[in-house]
Amino acid sequence: MSSAAPAKIFVSYHHDNDRYFFEEFRRLFASRYAISDDASVERTTGSDDAEGIVRNLRANYIAGTEHTIVLCGLLTPWRKFVDWEIKATLDEAHGLIGINLPTNPAGAQGRYIVPGRLADNLRSGYAVLLQWQQVKRASDLLAESLQQVANRPAHLISNFMPLLRKGG
Repeated sequence: MSSAAPAKIFVSYHHDNDRYFFEEFRRLFASRYAISDDASVERTTGSDDAEGIVRNLRANYIAGTEHTIVLCGLLTPWRKFVDWEIKATLDEAHGLIGINLPTNPAGAQGRYIVPGRLADNLRSGYAVLLQWQQVKRASDLLAESLQQVANRPAHLISNFMPLLRKGG
């Protein structure tokens, strides 16, 4: 009797500010999923060439996964590497889930500020946004959401905005 291989998940986040949440996410879900991150794109490539880094991400990090989870902290929307990781994910038509962190409070209209490319795909219906506390309390919520985004049609993908060029 063989069991199915665990889903492979790439996690995108602001390394300086949100590493704690990545480590906690890994602790909570590593027994259930194969979790990877980029080990900081800037350090692994030594380059600031956006298109080259997106190609590298697609080939070396995203291509071997099925889904990308974006941990959305206070400064995440302005991180170019997070934007580039989302772009590479969408280029591969992989599932996309945002998880809003406690460090990212709702704005004036009760909405969370998330990376623009993620926001475009939330609006199109391709991606979903979960709350950190909900995911921590109900691990099945993540499993259900991964299944849900895996079945989204690729024509819902919105991946047309220019790549961010500032905000490492």
